[in-house]
Amino acid sequence: MQFWSIKTEIPKVEEYLDLRKSGGLSPRGKKASELGLKNSLFSICIREKETGRLVGMGRIVGDGGTSYQVVDIVVHPEYQKQGLGKQIMEQLMAYINEKCDPLAYVNLIADVPANKLYEQFGFVETSPSSVGMYLKVKR
Repeated sequence: MQFWSIKTEIPKVEEYLDLRKSGGLSPRGKKASELGLKNSLFSICIREKETGRLVGMGRIVGDGGTSYQVVDIVVHPEYQKQGLGKQIMEQLMAYINEKCDPLAYVNLIADVPANKLYEQFGFVETSPSSVGMYLKVKR
């Protein structure tokens, strides 16, 4: 029997921030998260059936036409190694395959060893022809 449910929904800001922290993802600001979450193109949440607690999530962001990015793939440590990450990716890929133009650019930044999960869905490393980069904004 499954003890969780998967829904197409955007998480609340506090639970989003809490799950990112417990899952080992980098911190995000509350105001920025409020704006970012509401601007999601697509979002999946996995919740405990009994309590409704958020235990997994994933989102797609982008311009809705030429560029898409898979972000915020995280599963609470208590629920890891149960196939939830794969279920999140299956839902995100269904959206991508249905909604994205075949010439659109779909990307993600993968931490090792999570790259093995993404490879199962057709994502490939871009190096050496291109390199993933990011900028940390300084104030």
